Amino acid sequence: MSAASKLIGQPLSALDTPALVVEMPVMMRNLARIADACRAAGVQWRPHCKTHKSPAIALMQLSHGACGITCAKLAEAEVMVAAGITDILIANQIVGPLKIARLLALRQAGATLAVAVDNAGNVTDLAQAAAAAGVTLEVMIEVDTGTQRAGVEPGEPVLRLARHIADSPALRLRGVMTWEGHTTRIADAQQKRAAITAAVALLTDSADLCRRHGIAVPEVSCGGTGTYRTAATLPGVTEIQAGGGIFGDVHYRELYHVPVEYALTLLTTITSRPTPTRIICDAGKKALSCDAGIPIPLELPLVQSVGFSAEHGKVELAAPSALPAVGDRLRWVVGYGDTSVHLHDRIYGIQDGVIVTEWAIPSGSRLR
Repeated sequence: MSAASKLIGQPLSALDTPALVVEMPVMMRNLARIADACRAAGVQWRPHCKTHKSPAIALMQLSHGACGITCAKLAEAEVMVAAGITDILIANQIVGPLKIARLLALRQAGATLAVAVDNAGNVTDLAQAAAAAGVTLEVMIEVDTGTQRAGVEPGEPVLRLARHIADSPALRLRGVMTWEGHTTRIADAQQKRAAITAAVALLTDSADLCRRHGIAVPEVSCGGTGTYRTAATLPGVTEIQAGGGIFGDVHYRELYHVPVEYALTLLTTITSRPTPTRIICDAGKKALSCDAGIPIPLELPLVQSVGFSAEHGKVELAAPSALPAVGDRLRWVVGYGDTSVHLHDRIYGIQDGVIVTEWAIPSGSRLR
């Protein structure tokens, strides 16, 4: 029995720190909220796993109605396939002979894969490699609908790439996809809905253009946690990718204006009280990212500011206080799960202050 498994049934105080902790009932409510919205809208749910990277959590999402999963990295897909999850969209371009060989190894192992494409040369490379391997590979054309990241322009560029795919016998066009990320931080609800609607229309119009020219486009995939409540309801959308919001971090709630509950926290220990207004804990930027959301200390009144160095978290109070004392515990709401979870090797699930489960974060899924 591993040391981690011996913690099951123990109180939260049994954890060494820093430790990632998920409130299980809260996470399940967040999960159900996304699943129910997709079900009510009549669209498929293919949740992103780039936040949790955990096959066990992916299986929970599948048990709540997900049709498959979305991965950001090929390594994530490899971990998921090894765990028996085989219906996967890799929402990223797989480029170069090393990665294409790994992709085709998963396909040869029986996984149903689709991969994002936005470049004719990459399509040719995938087609030639798939033909040489004796398999058919599904692809999704990524469309830039305003985020200005990856993706071809809407309209005719989509049609040109679709024709190139159609001319490649070893490839099958599953559909088109986008990430309408440029709309996520719009605070006004009506303005945000209008921006999402306009962005997704560029995607669905591109799909319709291909269909008018005799090219089948079965799937239209979009919608992250910051946009799914609107995207799922729009005509022509068949699939929603929202997934990271199950952890309910500061990024989604405060910056994306999504009514998620805080589920993911970092448990830390107070290691120093240099002054009556300063609190130092044992977790800094190596345990909590601050790039897309500033972590929030829980159950601390009169917080004036927080800050992080490599190994230390610092809280400045607005008034002197003897508590918490050195040795006490302090929990932080994670600022952004996507850039924090991969810093750890496991997540602990708790309920009513008791550790009820733990999930390993496979090291192989983190970067490649």
